[in-house]
Amino acid sequence: VQLQASGGGLVQAGGSLRLSCAASGRTRNSYGMGWFRQAPGKEREFVAAIRWTDYSTSYAASVKGRFTISRDNAKVAVNLQMNSLKPEDTAVYYCALPSDRGTYSSLSDRAFYKYWGQGTQVTVSS
Repeated sequence: VQLQASGGGLVQAGGSLRLSCAASGRTRNSYGMGWFRQAPGKEREFVAAIRWTDYSTSYAASVKGRFTISRDNAKVAVNLQMNSLKPEDTAVYYCALPSDRGTYSSLSDRAFYKYWGQGTQVTVSS
């Protein structure tokens, strides 16, 4: 399984960016897809996730209402629309894919994910 993320960049506070991630390979049994981020000196943290079965979504409290995750129905891929960006959103963003079935609560658990993309830098200037 390979994950390819794209769409990062530099934006001013209050602006928007759209990240995309596409998976290839043996993805038939995947449960959903998630986004995580890691700022310098900090641990990787959950951002958002979507479950394939019913398109249920999960968001970190810090991004809820500003970020929207959606699936590209034509393939195993997701988009992350990020609006009202803040300097504290600056981080490397990683998309991830679990290898097994899980529960809704597992979508926000970093340990649930087996496959990771290469990361894309998002920088928000004040």
